[in-house]
Amino acid sequence: MKLLKSSLLGSAAALAAVGAAHAADLPVKKAVPIEFVRVCSAYGAGFFYIPGTDTCLRLSGRARFEYGYQAPLGRGQGNGDYSGTRGLARINLDARTQTGYGTLRAFIRIEAASRTGIPTVHSGTQIRIGNAFPGTGIDQFGRVEQYFNTDKAFVQFAGLTAGRASSFFDFYAHDFEFVAGTSGSDVYSTNLLAYTATVGNGLSATISMEDPSFRRSPIYSPTSALAATVGSTSTAIFGQSNSLIPVVLGVNAAGVPTGFGFTDGIQRNRMPDFVGALRYDQPWGSAQISAAVHELNTGNVISQGGFLGVNSAGAALTAVNAVAPRTQSEYGWAVQGGLKVNAPFIAPGDAFYLQGAYAEGAQMYTGNGSYNGSYAINPTSIQGASFNQNFSDATINPFTNQLQLSTSFSVVGSFLHYWAPEWRSAVFASYGENTFGAGARAAQGAYFGFVPGATGANPGSTAISTLGVGTPGTRFYALNGNLRDTYMLYAGANLIWSPVKDLDIGVEGIYAQYGVQNGRVLDTQKFNYSAAYVNAGNPVKTISSTDVFQARFRVQRDF
Repeated sequence: MKLLKSSLLGSAAALAAVGAAHAADLPVKKAVPIEFVRVCSAYGAGFFYIPGTDTCLRLSGRARFEYGYQAPLGRGQGNGDYSGTRGLARINLDARTQTGYGTLRAFIRIEAASRTGIPTVHSGTQIRIGNAFPGTGIDQFGRVEQYFNTDKAFVQFAGLTAGRASSFFDFYAHDFEFVAGTSGSDVYSTNLLAYTATVGNGLSATISMEDPSFRRSPIYSPTSALAATVGSTSTAIFGQSNSLIPVVLGVNAAGVPTGFGFTDGIQRNRMPDFVGALRYDQPWGSAQISAAVHELNTGNVISQGGFLGVNSAGAALTAVNAVAPRTQSEYGWAVQGGLKVNAPFIAPGDAFYLQGAYAEGAQMYTGNGSYNGSYAINPTSIQGASFNQNFSDATINPFTNQLQLSTSFSVVGSFLHYWAPEWRSAVFASYGENTFGAGARAAQGAYFGFVPGATGANPGSTAISTLGVGTPGTRFYALNGNLRDTYMLYAGANLIWSPVKDLDIGVEGIYAQYGVQNGRVLDTQKFNYSAAYVNAGNPVKTISSTDVFQARFRVQRDF
C-alpha cells in the first residue's frame, strides 16, 4: 500500500509539471484596454470626447408641460375651447472639432410635442408649414395636434453657417415670453446659407441667403366672393383653388369691363431672401441693425374652363384675344434695429430689450401676426374673431394686374428682472400696424361693382357677405372689415420660480387687442351680414377692436 501510494503521488506531480510546461508555451491573451469617456473642457461645461475621436459632443434637452386658458370669442364652426395643454420634448446635439481654420461645429435640435385646444397652445402656423399634424374625428380634428420639427440642423465652419437655423434678421425673438405674441420677427427655423465676418472688438457683419417660403404671406385673393356671383363656370374655376385672382381682360368704348379672366396668385420661389446684419456685442449688452429683400413672384393670367365675356371688338374672349399685362414681380424689403442692455446695476441677470422694424411687401419681418398666426390671409388663432384681420404682403390690382405692396411696422420692448436668484419675472409690450397700398381696397371694390349683383347693388342680391369689400360709396363698403388697415396692441407679464437649477415653474398673463385704424366694421361674430342686407339700411352690430386675454402655466426642465 505504501508503495502504491508513493507511485500515485509521483504520477500526479509529473502530470502537473507537464501541464505547466505546456501552458507556458501558449500565447498570453492581453486584456483589451478600456477607453473611458474623457471630459472636454475646451468648449464649456457638458462636453465630452466621442471615444476614438478628437470631436467634443454635448447632449442636452428639455421637457415641458403647459396649460393655457383663453375664453373664446365665439362657439361656432368648431370653435369654443377654453383651454389646452402641451407636452414638449427637445433633444440637442452639439458637436465641435478644432481645426486649422477654427472650430468646426454641427448642431442638431429635434422637437416633438402633443398639444390640444384652440387657441391657447394650438398652432395654425405650425400646421400650415407642415410641422404639426391635426387629429381626425369629429371632436379632435384640428384641436389635437402631434408636432414634429427639425428645429435646427446646421454646420458652422470658418464663418460659414449652412443648414436650418434661426434667421439672422432676428434680434429680440420673444426671449422672455411664454406665448411669444409680441410683434417682432421670430423665424426660429428657416433654411439658410450665411457668412459672418468678425471685424473685431465685438463687431460682426453677416450676409445671409434665406428661404423665402418661411417669410411669405399670401397675395390677397377675393375669389371666394366672386365665385358665387358670375355663374357656374366661375364657380367651378374658383372651386379648384383659392389662389385664382380675377382680372379685367377687356373694356368697351365707355371704359366698362366686358370680360374677366384669372391670375394665378400662388407665389413662386425664384430668388432667396437676402438678409444683412451688423451686430455689436459688449459686456454692457448688444445692438443690431438688419435689413432684408423679399421677392413677390406670382403666376400668369390663365384660363381654367374658359374666359368670361367679350373683348372690346365684341368677340368672345379666348386665350388668344384675351390680353392682359403680366403681373410683374415686385421686391419687398424690411429694416430693423434692436438694442439689448444688461442691467446688473438693478440685479444680476436683469436686461432690457428695445426693437423696431418697418417693412414694405414683407409683413412677416415686422411680426404683427405673431399672436394671430402667420402664413395665412386670415389667421384663426383668435377663434371666433369678430372681423378678418388681413395679413397680405400685396394685393393684385384687378384693372392693371399689377401688385400693390402693403406696409407694416412694429415696436416692442421687454424687461427681465431677478427678484432673487430663484425668482424672476418679465414684462413686455408691443404695437404694430398693417396698411394696404393706396387705392388697393377701392380697386377691389370697384372691380366687383362691374359684376352684376356682386355687391348687393341689386336689392335682391345676397351673393357676397363679408368675403368681398363691396362697392365704394356703399354702406357695406364703409363697414366691411376686409382689406382694412389694422393695428395690434399686445402686453403681458410672467413670474418664474426656479427652486433648483434648470427647473422653471411659472405663469404668464397676456392681453391682446387688434382693431381697425379708422372707423368701425361689421361684427361678424354676431351675424354674417350680406351686402344687400347692409345696403338696405337694416340695423347692424359694429366694432372697432377686439380684446383677448390668456393665462398660461408652465413646468420646464432643461438638462
